[in-house]
Amino acid sequence: MAQTSALLKALKKELKANGLTYGDVAKHLDLAQASIKRLFSEENISLARLDKICQMMNLEISDLVKTMSERQGQLQQLSVEQEQEITKDINLLLITICVLNKWTMAEMMDHYQMPETECIQKLAQLDKLKIIDLLPGNRIKLLVDSNFGWRENGPIQRFFQQTIGNEYFNSQFEHDDEILLVLNGMLSNQSNGEFQRKIKRLAREFELLNQEDTNLNLNDRHGVTAVLAIRGWRYGLFEHLRNQEK
Repeated sequence: MAQTSALLKALKKELKANGLTYGDVAKHLDLAQASIKRLFSEENISLARLDKICQMMNLEISDLVKTMSERQGQLQQLSVEQEQEITKDINLLLITICVLNKWTMAEMMDHYQMPETECIQKLAQLDKLKIIDLLPGNRIKLLVDSNFGWRENGPIQRFFQQTIGNEYFNSQFEHDDEILLVLNGMLSNQSNGEFQRKIKRLAREFELLNQEDTNLNLNDRHGVTAVLAIRGWRYGLFEHLRNQEK
């Protein structure tokens, strides 16, 4: 039963990562939503139904089992204090990003001007934070979950918002590896929610591609940052024209 619980927990995380709800599953399986909730709560889902749910996310059951195994005992998020420690040291932040992208120490030393002793020191800090195991020969074993993410509105996220926002958008987005789309419209709350679910699915696809490409040579991979967002926004440019009674 322990394995069943872990597998269904992994399934629920995959559904959430893909922006899918019990309602979506119920519709896909042609069952009532209450029945889906009961199946999950009682941990009584047949292999046939499990396979159909996985198909919603373009997954095989074997993919789900692999995800479950990788997640057991792995870190999914840091504490606020741990993130604060990383943001206070720009070199530690750099090394953290490198290890999350599965760089070796040799690759870090080759790409950045940092004394070997300092690089080892930063890796030791990440070992203490349980983000990695620093093995003999300065080999790195990543301990984070495949769905590891920074805290929402946490120190790391705020750091990037405050320090790289202007730099990120200071581009014409005209190269083959760049794109900028600015969409404006008026959506109902239902449509807004559906679009947010699609954004989450797209983010999950980005993470899957990122995981797949970690097997490639570092020279064949290139750092990219994707910003996906939607919000209700009244343009300040037009605020002086707005009817204040509305």
